[in-house]
Amino acid sequence: MGIIFGLSISPENSMRRLAKLLLSSALCLPLLAHAWWSPEWTQRAKIVVNTTAAGVETKQAVNNLPLAVRLHSGNFDFASAKEDGSDLRFVAGDDKTPLKFHIERFDSINELAVVWVQVPTVAPGNDKNVVFAYYGNAAATAEPSAAGASYDGSHLAVFHFAEKDVPALDATSGALKTSAAVAVDADGLLGNAATLSGAPISINGGDRLKLAAGAAMTISLWVKPTDVAKGTLYNGGGVQLQLAGGKLVAQVGSAKFEGGEIKVGQWQAVALTIGAGKGTLFVNGTQVAQADTNLPALAGDVSLGEGYSGLLDEVQIANAVRSAEFLQLAAAAPASEGKLLTVTKEAAGDEASEGGGHNYFGILFQNLTTDAWVIIIILGVMFAISVWVMVSKTLLLGKVRKANAEFMNRYRNVSDEALLNIPKDELMSSSPLFVLYQAGVHEIEKRFAARASVGAAGSTILSGASIDAIKATIDADYIRENQKLNSLMVLLTIAISGGPFLGLLGTVVGVMITFAAIAAAGDVNVNAIAPGIAAALMATVAGLGVAIPALFGYNWLAAQIKNVTTGLQIFVDEFVTRVAEKYGD
Repeated sequence: MGIIFGLSISPENSMRRLAKLLLSSALCLPLLAHAWWSPEWTQRAKIVVNTTAAGVETKQAVNNLPLAVRLHSGNFDFASAKEDGSDLRFVAGDDKTPLKFHIERFDSINELAVVWVQVPTVAPGNDKNVVFAYYGNAAATAEPSAAGASYDGSHLAVFHFAEKDVPALDATSGALKTSAAVAVDADGLLGNAATLSGAPISINGGDRLKLAAGAAMTISLWVKPTDVAKGTLYNGGGVQLQLAGGKLVAQVGSAKFEGGEIKVGQWQAVALTIGAGKGTLFVNGTQVAQADTNLPALAGDVSLGEGYSGLLDEVQIANAVRSAEFLQLAAAAPASEGKLLTVTKEAAGDEASEGGGHNYFGILFQNLTTDAWVIIIILGVMFAISVWVMVSKTLLLGKVRKANAEFMNRYRNVSDEALLNIPKDELMSSSPLFVLYQAGVHEIEKRFAARASVGAAGSTILSGASIDAIKATIDADYIRENQKLNSLMVLLTIAISGGPFLGLLGTVVGVMITFAAIAAAGDVNVNAIAPGIAAALMATVAGLGVAIPALFGYNWLAAQIKNVTTGLQIFVDEFVTRVAEKYGD
């Protein structure tokens, strides 16, 4: 059986680069280096098969394991690959050795694909079993892989049932096919699956499936039954694999043995190995029964699913005894919830290093959906504006405090006779206090000039009404200066209140898209879900990253502005009082 897993979600390349430019300095992302098989391929996925206790633990190495790679819109950037998938390449963990593979399905319109890869060795107790999948080369041509290149020489026949309304073809050589068209259901293990309702599928195996007495044999297949009371899953003459009362039953020559529970409505891997005087049954990679027996001579004709109701997929026949570890890994992948397989998508230039750990922020960036990139770009602009406001306001307040301090020093030292003659210079132009002072002086001198023009006595005397009018004018300028000091602060309040909500919007939409893609592809393991969900949360993190600095900056600036405006109000009262004492009637 093959192993199934998903690649990580990919955003639009242009948006990725723009957002990285905006956020890389804030997040300090590590750019870790690793060898790259060929610079002509711009994208790759690092695939790790974990056979430690943290994954699916094995005790012996597994050789020539067929690996089924399922790609869909939730975990693969079809826009970066060629329409027919002809730029796909698979390379061993040394990042040098090309691996054999063949494409079962590549539908760029519906964004679904299945590719089979032959992994030479999966070491036991190891989380460094690595395969690289490369793509993203518009100039690449299709790999000239022979039919069945993903399978070793012991595979006699493999039926994917990917064909519709035509006889199903053997994927190993193309020499075998079913005697008639096979009805298929799109809700299969990897796409299409054979759907049966009692009538068998016949295969004329001829010499290819003809085996001598005492030879070795392994039969493996996936079933999703609607009835487990009865049904013959495989009938090769002297070898039969059946369902009876919810149990898996094997008939090998005269030996009959059974074990394991087969459930209705669930995909389950079943296998039978025969060799070295033993027949062994496996359900979901676990041995459930064994008997002493030898393979009888087989003529080669096979029927599948007689009396069986349900779905049937990935029928594999081999003339070798597959090890328990081989069958365990084959069965574990769909049900391992991400334990067995982990995938890290990389682009040329920002891949994770072998010895340097994981570039987790890089993983998150690679999995962001397009809507999340839009939100993060908007938040990046908001962050830049907030920083500009905080820096410019801080510099402005520094100049204001210095200028106000100098003005107050001059004001306190000036005599009453020179009260209206404090000179203006470059430093005073930055002082709001001097602006209010000038407004008061202007109003006083205007009234003095008016009284002098009509020859009134006491031209430098101000009435109570005049002093009130002067104060009203200064108060008006005080309000305008206050508005200047508080200008642009609203941009910080927008960042504080709007940033988290924008981030939450990006997260919610990203989660919706992730689950929709997973539902469309039928991949529900944690490895498929986690990258998309984690990446969607990046939008919320970005929103908080905008709001938190803006919140601290706003509160500090507001306190500083309040101190300045309080000083302005005190000065207005002090100046008007001093004018009233000097020039009041």
